[in-house]
Amino acid sequence: MNQYVAFLRGIGLGRRRPKMEQLRAVFVEAGFADVSTFIASGNVIFASREKSATLLEQRIERLLAAALGYDVDTFVRTRAEVATAVAFASFTERDRNHATNIITIGFLKAELSALQAKGLRETTTKVDAFDLRPRELHWLCRIRTSDSEVWKLPGLKALKLPNMTMRNRTTVTKIAEIYPPG
Repeated sequence: MNQYVAFLRGIGLGRRRPKMEQLRAVFVEAGFADVSTFIASGNVIFASREKSATLLEQRIERLLAAALGYDVDTFVRTRAEVATAVAFASFTERDRNHATNIITIGFLKAELSALQAKGLRETTTKVDAFDLRPRELHWLCRIRTSDSEVWKLPGLKALKLPNMTMRNRTTVTKIAEIYPPG
């Protein structure tokens, strides 16, 4: 069995607050194994014989739309990919360990084009910086992320980044520690 983490976009926001028991039940009823959730923000850990993350994303999105009554963008990564995302030493050690800095990992639906990657790397402010891997971005924010204006910048909007969901690096680290690759 292949071990995965599904990062569900928008779960826990607004009216999109399904019980984690309901999410687990959807996955179990679909035939996935070793199903568990991590905090109530749409992180589902599971195993499947399927080897294609893209096919899993499409299947899970259909299942969740039927069960919940609304679309849920789904981003599937192997547990090894999650561990690699956490191990990625983005930014300086000082930036990574400074008490007020927040690093957020954005899991992308598709790889960035060369133009998007260049534009994102060049989008740096006094409080924001980005570092990239093929299907994820690492965002350093030196203030509360909700106070950052970086996502409103015209240049960043013009990049038309692929669909993504974001998680605090601390959350992703805990998932990698509790559910290491097997």
